[in-house]
Amino acid sequence: MGNEFLQLESEIINVIKTVFDPEIPVNVYDLGLIYEINVNEDNHVQIVMTLTSPNCPVAESLPEEVHDKVSAVEGVKSVELNLTFDPPWTKDMLTEEALLELGLL
Repeated sequence: MGNEFLQLESEIINVIKTVFDPEIPVNVYDLGLIYEINVNEDNHVQIVMTLTSPNCPVAESLPEEVHDKVSAVEGVKSVELNLTFDPPWTKDMLTEEALLELGLL
């Protein structure tokens, strides 16, 4: 894996960090909602993500926003986004940044 690959993955993470859960003032990456980001050698991206709950009010718009923003990253050929609730999201998945932002640290 070369620097270009790592740079693309880093850009994908940075753009995902611009997507915020409307109920919690923290981006979906630091919330721990992104379970996997896989970039293959042809720059096809597969993302596995979850939501804070299955009946989250943004169940349709949040994954769509992640998909659209990652699709717009230069060099990305395609994006396949899979939504899962296994394992279910818990507060343990928050990054330190999110815990600080929410005053839980």
